[in-house]
Amino acid sequence: MRFHPSSPLVASRWGPSGEVSLRPLKVLLPGTGPRFQCGGLAVELQLAAMAQALVPTEVVTYGQRQSDAAFLDDVLRQQPASLDRQASLWLVSWGFHVPRLLRRLRGRAVAYHAHSSGYGFRLPPGVPVLAVSRNTMAYWGAEVPRNPLFLLPNGLNPAFHNRGGVRDLDVLVQRRKTSAYVLHTLAPALRERGLRVHVEEGWADRLEDLFNRSKVYLYDSADHWNQAGVSEGFGLPPLEALACGCVVFSSLNHALADHLTPGVNCFQIGAGTLAADVERIQAICRMETPPPPAPAPAGNHQHQQLGQVLEEVNTHWDRLAAGDQPLCSAPRPLGVRWKRWLRRWR
Repeated sequence: MRFHPSSPLVASRWGPSGEVSLRPLKVLLPGTGPRFQCGGLAVELQLAAMAQALVPTEVVTYGQRQSDAAFLDDVLRQQPASLDRQASLWLVSWGFHVPRLLRRLRGRAVAYHAHSSGYGFRLPPGVPVLAVSRNTMAYWGAEVPRNPLFLLPNGLNPAFHNRGGVRDLDVLVQRRKTSAYVLHTLAPALRERGLRVHVEEGWADRLEDLFNRSKVYLYDSADHWNQAGVSEGFGLPPLEALACGCVVFSSLNHALADHLTPGVNCFQIGAGTLAADVERIQAICRMETPPPPAPAPAGNHQHQQLGQVLEEVNTHWDRLAAGDQPLCSAPRPLGVRWKRWLRRWR
């Protein structure tokens, strides 16, 4: 899956002889088919499409061979390890796969596009972190404070916008990542009040259609991520719902707190009692004239923002290629967790 520069913006990135001033970008993914369908895949493909206006960009898979993408083993054989500008900048992102991918890419320019946090690994010195949220950036700012850190929020797909049509669903719920409280307690209670509650069972390829049919969107991911042991890296669905004109009831865990403010652009779900949730949701759904939708928070990454980050990352790797040594973070003290545990019992 290959992308090529196609906008006038590229002119400022190319030298007089046509030589690219930024390293070609290779976006590593396990695959792009239904098996790997998730929000992380969608935003990585969106980033790759956006980067095409700045630099030659290619999606490379490593979990399965595909006819529409290069395969990591083949590329590594064809292109020897190098930090030169003519070589590629590799972008890794897939959670638990990151440590082994970094080992395979040793000797090459690489950056970590960090979505969720809490996977438990530490990054090698000098590997830049492109964090999708301030929550994720804060995590890596504590874990590896000497690695270059950048904020690169995920952008909304233009398909998510308010069409202004009839909303025939009162409440929309996605089973994926949703709490047992919403599925087994709140949704039945809302149905008992006569509300039309739709539970989307699987992955929705056209989620914007459902958002535009719904008055209220419920997003309660805190339990899911607490059980998974990692974080809500960005929380795109509530922003997409806001952009489509839904009133959002959401948990506020992890990166959701980056852009959701209770009472301003959302309501907290599960805020104390079941009755509180039911009454507020019913009041909104029963309004003859629904409240004006809250504006979706700004956060779409612009070409300029992505270009600036890529320039900084390329300059960082130029310094390392010239022989500069990356700063190292202080080693993690042994026994910190034991000390915290013991303090609880004092």
